[in-house]
Parts: sequence; structure tokens; C-alpha cells
Amino acid sequence: MKAIYQRRSIRKFTKDPIENTLLMECIKAGMNAPSAGNQMPWEFIVIDQRELLNAIMNIHPHSAMLSTATVAVLIGGDLSKETRQGYWMQDCAACTQNILLAATSLGLATVWLGVYPRQDRVEGLRKLFHLPEHIIPFSLVPIGHAAEEKAPNDKFFPERIHRNGW
Repeated sequence: MKAIYQRRSIRKFTKDPIENTLLMECIKAGMNAPSAGNQMPWEFIVIDQRELLNAIMNIHPHSAMLSTATVAVLIGGDLSKETRQGYWMQDCAACTQNILLAATSLGLATVWLGVYPRQDRVEGLRKLFHLPEHIIPFSLVPIGHAAEEKAPNDKFFPERIHRNGW
């Protein structure tokens, strides 16, 4: 519960690298997300080359934080693994959320950059990373050590809860 309430979108990172074991723990958490029919359609690209991180900033209009990040993970949906048509997006969203929460629990900082369904971002990242047609880039998660602090905020709104109907 602590990771859920403390997770914040961090857009400023230190230059300190992330230990590979911590990065793999985050991805492992992503792979343990719920998935429709257990199809697990996700694929990952770990991006730690500065040239590639910089190139993403020319594709994704809200990715300026990559200038300080040392690593990012691109989560993609593999349509060839899809056994429950149309659910790959929900699966990849759950995967992305697990990565965010795992990173927070490990003392790391993240931000979720949406890629799909913005076709300009999808096509730009597909080209940059030479993705086959059956892989659709879904989200991009920079992971690092926070260079800014944000206090947890309360997003609980009881007026949005309805019981047994509207």
C-alpha cells in the first residue's frame, strides 16, 4: 500500500545509474501483471544508450525528462501472442503499472509516458527501434533516482463511488 500512495510522476532524475538487478526486478514485476487469458503479450526494450534516449525526445512531445534519465523501458504489445483479441492494451497497462509500483517500492522514480494509441509516437518508436509490425509500442517508462521530491497526494474522492447503480 505504501508504494501505491507514494508513487508519483517524477520528471527530474539524477545521473546515477540504476543497478541492473533493480531494473530486472521492475521488469519482473511487470511480467507478473494480470493478463486476459494469461496471454502475457508484453515485450520490453531496455534503453540505456544516450543517443537513443535523446532520439526519443524528437518523437515523443512530452519526454524532456529523458535528458536526465539514464534508462527507460519501452513496453510493447505482441499481437502474435494475443489469444483474447483487444485485451493486449489492458494487459500492457497492468504491466506498466506494476513496473511503476515496483520501482517506487525499490526507492526508484518513474513516469509513465503514453505511446499507444498516438500513431505518430507508435510509428516513430517502431522505426527507431526497428520493431516488427506485430509489436506495438504501448508505453515508455523512464526509471531513475529522483532529483525532485513530490509529496504523496490524496486522490480519494468518495463522491465518485456508486453502489448498485448510478
